Amino acid sequence: MHIASDRNLIDVRFPVQYVIRPHASTDPDLHDYRGYAGQVAGGVLKPGDEVVHLPSGLTTTITHIDGPGGPVTEAYAPMSVTLRLADDIDISRGDMIARPGNRPEVAQDLDAMVCWMTSDRQLGPRTKLIIKHTTRTARALVKDLHYRLDVNTLHRDETATGPGLNEIGRISLRVTQPLFVDDYGRNRLTGGFILIDEATHTTVGAGMITGVR
Repeated sequence: MHIASDRNLIDVRFPVQYVIRPHASTDPDLHDYRGYAGQVAGGVLKPGDEVVHLPSGLTTTITHIDGPGGPVTEAYAPMSVTLRLADDIDISRGDMIARPGNRPEVAQDLDAMVCWMTSDRQLGPRTKLIIKHTTRTARALVKDLHYRLDVNTLHRDETATGPGLNEIGRISLRVTQPLFVDDYGRNRLTGGFILIDEATHTTVGAGMITGVR
């Protein structure tokens, strides 16, 4: 069984989870420290690599990569590391670092397959939800329900009102903020997301991105 394809080691994707600035440190070596922590979602990163920050589009170079046990010479999925960059760029949680010539899609309109996980409500057009994709959270609106998939026969029911508990459907979403995405078949981390109920903040669905508009 070949499982190496579960990790994309080609397309560099680094969603920023936290900006580390130890202002209160008395260590002079840490006084000017500025690192960007997160989990590598794809590709291989090394000191000296040129990278691009999204959404600004500014390019810079990786100077250091710090792991839990100290500096490392390279980082790849699913390692959690801190990147230090040559230039002072305004980077915050939810941003992404990639290669200048190999960027993810930047989109607010998504097509996706969604597994619905609650019996409290059905998923249908005009449903408002919270979407969490990598480290970015935004509001989302279901624009269209294309069909519900029968998992036993794989039959597409285009007349269905919406998937219920543990059912799967293909939908179109409109998101309030641009997301940096890949197709799920190319990268499971940047191609997957969860849906959260706005009122209860419980997870109600999990999705796989199949395309952008």
